[in-house]
Amino acid sequence: MRGQSRLVVSLSQQPLKLLNPASPTPTCHVVLSSYGGGLVAGDSLRLHLTGEVHTRLFLSTQASTRVFRSPDGAVAEQHTTGVLGAGALAVVFPDPVVLQAQSRYRQTQDWHLQPDSLLLLLDWFHAGRLEQGERFAFTSLQTELRVHVNQQLVVLDRFSFRPAEHIAPSPAHFADYHTFLSVFLVGSPADSRFAHLGRVLENQKMAGSQQPHFRVDAVECLVSVVRARDNVYVLRAAARSRAALQPLCDALLAALAAEELLGYNPLKRKY
Repeated sequence: MRGQSRLVVSLSQQPLKLLNPASPTPTCHVVLSSYGGGLVAGDSLRLHLTGEVHTRLFLSTQASTRVFRSPDGAVAEQHTTGVLGAGALAVVFPDPVVLQAQSRYRQTQDWHLQPDSLLLLLDWFHAGRLEQGERFAFTSLQTELRVHVNQQLVVLDRFSFRPAEHIAPSPAHFADYHTFLSVFLVGSPADSRFAHLGRVLENQKMAGSQQPHFRVDAVECLVSVVRARDNVYVLRAAARSRAALQPLCDALLAALAAEELLGYNPLKRKY
């Protein structure tokens, strides 16, 4: 509408609540919130998003998504389906999912893009209430991400973990890291926006990580970046605290403030 992306249709039911703060640029900002401060066992959120041609969407959360304990074996679920039109941009930038003791959580995301659409998506979880010393006391975590471009599957990312069946502190799993962030960038290699964000991701590579005597246990934050396809970048990060990942988030938000992307930093006053 006159170059401004707007939330034109919105419907939500408890426990999901959608907020739509004003934006100083053509970007539409939508914030996911909840009436109870998190997800309880048995909650099943289903979110459907459609970004029309050349729209810009920034999707964030009001705070960390807390997943409360499940005393009866019920699972808290969150399922997202997104469709982007030609030239559309969507940035999914949530706070972490915090898996509290005895919680069970399942998450799926299914995105459908046009060849010139652009998607930047963060997927972030904490191993528990870190400030209370809680580490991997949850029961189960399952996540799955699918991204299609022009009906072709280009990203399939699955992860499942049960602390009771695995040794979380093992070097083969999480060692002594407690917060984990994945970033996926999908777009056209010919798109200057994709190239700009791709360079920002590649700049997050760890200095010295290619050296033969690089010591993982001496690093507060681990980061790896790979261009998985011509149109896909994947960044993985593990840290001992949320604060250790904040510089990475700040670098992404600064890049997104470019005029051709969001035109501002929607979370500038939040952090």
